[in-house]
Amino acid sequence: MELTLAYKQQVRQALLEARKNFGGTDAQYAKIYNINGAVYSRLNKGEIEKIISDSQWLQIGRQLNINIRDIDWKIVRTQVYNEIEQSISFCQAFSRSMILVDDCGIGKTFCSKNIVKTLKNAFYIDCSQAKTKQQFIRLLAKTIGLDNKGKYVDVKENLKYYLNLLHQPVIVVDEAGDLEYPAFLELKELWNATDGYCGWYMVGADGLRAKIEKGINSRKVGYAEIFSRFSDEFIKLTPNGVDDKKAFRYELLTQVASANHKGSQPVETLVNQCMKKEATLRHLDTLLKISA
Repeated sequence: MELTLAYKQQVRQALLEARKNFGGTDAQYAKIYNINGAVYSRLNKGEIEKIISDSQWLQIGRQLNINIRDIDWKIVRTQVYNEIEQSISFCQAFSRSMILVDDCGIGKTFCSKNIVKTLKNAFYIDCSQAKTKQQFIRLLAKTIGLDNKGKYVDVKENLKYYLNLLHQPVIVVDEAGDLEYPAFLELKELWNATDGYCGWYMVGADGLRAKIEKGINSRKVGYAEIFSRFSDEFIKLTPNGVDDKKAFRYELLTQVASANHKGSQPVETLVNQCMKKEATLRHLDTLLKISA
């Protein structure tokens, strides 16, 4: 696959835009994308051709969520988006921690990723890609711009030290239910080491709630402490009542469908199809593509 100049320009522009919200040095920022400071400097000056390989362009594009195909999916300020944004901003401003546990398919991940892009020193990590403690710590170190190679203990100590140096960092830990037990304990260690200096926002579905509650009930070391450090409660955005939940889902689906609809079928028809199947935004996305 030969990459076009337009794609490289798009990646370069996104790279420079994201730099504005990173509080470290250019060299540290470059490490997030596995390039050196000199290469970043050349990109910053406008150079594109023959300074990094196509595989590196693709890697940077993947990390920045650049679409190779033209997919114009509009971000919608739904109730879910607004409440997640308020919570992440609160955690960042006051170096506090929260746990969001809610239904699958309401946009938790999509919203979190896009909100993080708008905040300075905000970082997102997908724990489904880093389940063990080694993977988790090394990915988090790389995400905030540190060298994640070398001895594990050194990487972890550097990570804790640097988080305390950054101005009001916040870490969004998504798919947290996928973390293995030793990785959960590392999360507690990181919280302890950055108390008052770093905000944490944990995101997951019912599996995360079940894992924490089971750990607390069985008195397994770490779970009660983690729950206490994350404000002693599970935040849930979806209402519990049947009618309220139905109204919440209908509004969410309608807002997203209205903003992204390009086909011939009416928005109401697509939304009602989802409501009948109790389907999620992922199913709505499929229906929108078919309709278009």
